[in-house]
Amino acid sequence: MTPLVDVYVALGSNLDEPIAQVRRALDELDRLPLSRRIAASRLYASRPVGPQDQPDFINAVAHLRTRLSPLALLDQLQALEQRHRRIRLRHWGPRTLDLDLLLYGDEFLTLPRLQVPHREMATRAFVLLPLLELAPGLRLPDGRRIAALAEALAAPGEVEVLPDDAS
Repeated sequence: MTPLVDVYVALGSNLDEPIAQVRRALDELDRLPLSRRIAASRLYASRPVGPQDQPDFINAVAHLRTRLSPLALLDQLQALEQRHRRIRLRHWGPRTLDLDLLLYGDEFLTLPRLQVPHREMATRAFVLLPLLELAPGLRLPDGRRIAALAEALAAPGEVEVLPDDAS
């Protein structure tokens, strides 16, 4: 049997009630086959990457344990995006749900459909801050500390934690 692997998934939404989209997706991650959600960060608000003519994003990170292979997990995440009616109209454009596989254990993967660690995660405060909340001692497979990366990126007001009762 495939061993359990700790993985981290970033969630983001800026369309069609984004807070509800992210919360629903977190619940749906609990139902992925051969997987279990261990924890989820609080919700964060951030400005969009790329085109600024779109609403701010709601972001979170989930920690899962899975027996799925990296590509099987990617397929499940993309199917979940589709159930949330994700449409890819433009690069870095608005979306109902974006799910990114950030880390798959300590693996480095470069495949046509998937790169792990996620190629942009070390430069995105809206990913690093919720990841740091979940795993303050976490290191990337290359040894870099998430805490140090987050500290280097932290700009006041760039990413804000939402209150627990935000709706």
